[in-house]
Amino acid sequence: MHSFFRPEIVAAAILLLAPLFYAGFAPDHFATIATRLPRVGRVATPALLSIPYALVALSFGVLRWEWLALYALLPVGLAFLLDQARNVDAKVRGNWRDFLVLAALGLAVDLRWLEPAWPHGLAAAGKILLLDAGIYGFLSVRQLDGVGFDMRLKLHDIALGLREFLFYAPVAILLGLALGFLHFHAQWPEPLRAIGAFVFTFVFIAIPEEVFFRGWLQNLLERRIGRSAALVLTAILFGLAHWNKRTISFNWRYVLLASLAGIFYGRAWRSQRRVGASSITHATVDTLWSLWFR
Repeated sequence: MHSFFRPEIVAAAILLLAPLFYAGFAPDHFATIATRLPRVGRVATPALLSIPYALVALSFGVLRWEWLALYALLPVGLAFLLDQARNVDAKVRGNWRDFLVLAALGLAVDLRWLEPAWPHGLAAAGKILLLDAGIYGFLSVRQLDGVGFDMRLKLHDIALGLREFLFYAPVAILLGLALGFLHFHAQWPEPLRAIGAFVFTFVFIAIPEEVFFRGWLQNLLERRIGRSAALVLTAILFGLAHWNKRTISFNWRYVLLASLAGIFYGRAWRSQRRVGASSITHATVDTLWSLWFR
């Protein structure tokens, strides 16, 4: 069995997580990286994101040059588009380049286009790589404001997140049980298991999805169609992103409940425009579901 704790795997993990935590714990400083580079440099820098793929693939003996080229060129292409968007849209109302980048990132993850590049069990690394590319592109190159990606949680984030969870939970539980989507398991989980499940969900599921759907998509849509319409449209798109979860066909029950959840996640984010608040709601919902209702 191949160990996931080989030095090259650990190095790849550090390289993948470093941009995420750098941007999350030092957002103001991270946002200035690209501004200190010449144009060629700020567009070419994300090619370095191909290094984690190379380390993992070499370690497992599955390196393919076409995948390496893709992971070098795709982040560069995204940075180029976002650099162009900044040049033509200085007030950041959002233009087609922004939404093209979001579509590319969203479809690549949702349709699992890039998962074959990774060894079994490590496909999530590809998602983190794309998240890094988006974070660098939108926060540092595009200079998109109002994203609210700050992992230094405040008490207000927790309060808002839990408030929206308490609003959503009764609706989701009653509707989910009535539709046969949820199935209650009357078993109190071990505290360490529950805490571990929440932390893992918060960092690796809630934060990436909330950055994408609320910090980027809802944020940009608000500038085009207004707060209420952006909230609803983002929630619907969030729901549709779950169409193929737990099934090979269109899972309309999952889409419905995820769309409703998106309303409350979006409300949590836009209250103070902080991803931390919506991630608290998101992680609490997912953890409760995984422990008691799946």
